[in-house]
Amino acid sequence: MKSALGFGLPFAPFLHNHSLHNMKKLCAEMFGTFGLVFAGTGAIVINEVSNGAISHVGIALTFGLIVLAMIYTFGDISGAHLNPAVTLGFWAARRLDGREVLPYIGSQCVGALLASGTLRLLFPQNKLLGATMPAGGEMQSFVLETLLTFILMLTILNVSPGAKEKGITAGIAVGAVIALEAMFAGPICGASMNPARSLAPALVSWHVEHLWLYIIAPILGACLAVPACRCVREKECCCAVRATG
Repeated sequence: MKSALGFGLPFAPFLHNHSLHNMKKLCAEMFGTFGLVFAGTGAIVINEVSNGAISHVGIALTFGLIVLAMIYTFGDISGAHLNPAVTLGFWAARRLDGREVLPYIGSQCVGALLASGTLRLLFPQNKLLGATMPAGGEMQSFVLETLLTFILMLTILNVSPGAKEKGITAGIAVGAVIALEAMFAGPICGASMNPARSLAPALVSWHVEHLWLYIIAPILGACLAVPACRCVREKECCCAVRATG
């Protein structure tokens, strides 16, 4: 980077490296969310196409295992949030700089939309593409999604240092919670816990009638987990932005 006088700015290498590092984090979030939505909703679509070959348990395990894999793949780069509700939860916990929130969420939504678009190309006759739909009343699913995301975010906050999800326990714990919650609550509310995961198939399949609850409830649940975490952890747990490397 050159000034008008032709002298190089002393902080130009820092700005270049900082920008490159941020771009790598956003790419990691995009690829990770693509993997999550492609494998998870893909399992739902293929289960329908194959007349139940994967089964409900198989779908739940697919969601849990792909999240586990993506955490170990991208956790040390971006934190592997893969989820706008988790990103907002980290921001509410003051573990993520506010300037990173919108770029993270945008990258996650792009990755999710690319995954649903790919599934549309592969399975053009499928109507829902794995979109989340409440089996009962909307309020029942709203409460369930809020509680499920609350439990998920509380787990994440307690196993992740800062905004990073990297370590022996993080991937296993988070993946296990997602698989468990999808297994018992999936038949009722879809167990999305993730606005991007619900947004993409809803938009691509154009079934947006219940989308609002799968956006608002996970965000509410993630934010409610922050004061709960403060109740059981030291006061410094969620009170200051930590270095995210």
